[in-house]
Amino acid sequence: MKINHIFPPVTDPGLIYPGNVLLVPTQNTAKVNYIVQFGDNINRIATRFSTFSDLLAGINRITNPNLIYQGHSLVVPAFIYEIQINDSITTIAQRFGIPLLNIVKVNQGRLGFQSDLIWAGYHVIIPLPTSRNIVLWSPLPVTQIKSGQMIDGQARAFEANVLHQLRDYNGVIVSNERYTTASEGAPAYGYFTSSIPFDRNPTTIGGELWVYTRSAKDGSIQDLVRTPVYL
Repeated sequence: MKINHIFPPVTDPGLIYPGNVLLVPTQNTAKVNYIVQFGDNINRIATRFSTFSDLLAGINRITNPNLIYQGHSLVVPAFIYEIQINDSITTIAQRFGIPLLNIVKVNQGRLGFQSDLIWAGYHVIIPLPTSRNIVLWSPLPVTQIKSGQMIDGQARAFEANVLHQLRDYNGVIVSNERYTTASEGAPAYGYFTSSIPFDRNPTTIGGELWVYTRSAKDGSIQDLVRTPVYL
């Protein structure tokens, strides 16, 4: 009831309706699961979470995207944020580098959600930044990271090669480009883990973790996912 704000002044105590979207806390807080509703399809769910239908199907091992069923639980690229005093949807969007409309879209249908009025203690869904072929599960955006920070995610990558580097907001490369190998190569979305040692000291308190692949043709960066972090 608290994280969905199911009490006055938002709604009558405990009152919910068919079609309402509720957050349900579980012991596994690392990932967000979405329960498929009547009329859903992969494209519609992907649009809601501001991601790509093939990525959504791939990370859930769905071989036929046209066959999903009501009640099916899907992992989606998102995380949950608890509203703090003085927060607004605008400041949250700016902090996490997520378009405001994407936050509004993913929270539509939720009791207590209004883009212009939110309450401390209420929890909002925030879409994770993704590319068509990469999702980074950890660290979450705006996490404080230190040298040796572990990262993990899933990627559809040629020969399973996934690269990463860390830059501060002055453009200084704090952690040089390194590569890791996903558990499976394309067309599967294999799991990858790696660490990001600091090769030099950051010159700003914030920066971006880049995760990407490189083109086999010309070596250019492909599928770049940029996650804002504190350094």
